Amino acid sequence: MSRRGALVLEGGLVFEGDLLGPTGTETQGYGEVVFNTSMTGYQEILTDPSYFGQIVVMTASHIGNTGVNSEDPESRKVFCSGLVVHELCRNPSNWRSSQTLEGYLAEAGVPC
Repeated sequence: MSRRGALVLEGGLVFEGDLLGPTGTETQGYGEVVFNTSMTGYQEILTDPSYFGQIVVMTASHIGNTGVNSEDPESRKVFCSGLVVHELCRNPSNWRSSQTLEGYLAEAGVPC
């Protein structure tokens, strides 16, 4: 079942979509909106400390295909405040995958 959410910019522009990640009555992420043009490496991007406090918009249209594993993080935790994707793969296809991106974000408390 999809939950609805919105990315609300400081100037009042609102982008609505499906909310993924942590559950709760109020799921929020605050930060500067930035973009990344990578087609792969989303796990490294999420755990890169240089993205601390930022909401990362992935420009590739399909994210999550390879899932998440314990070998690829750049650091000990997810540093970004949120992730925006066009379409999230919910069934990763990679022999190294130990978890979906959606589950990883939920555990980290990061909305998508």
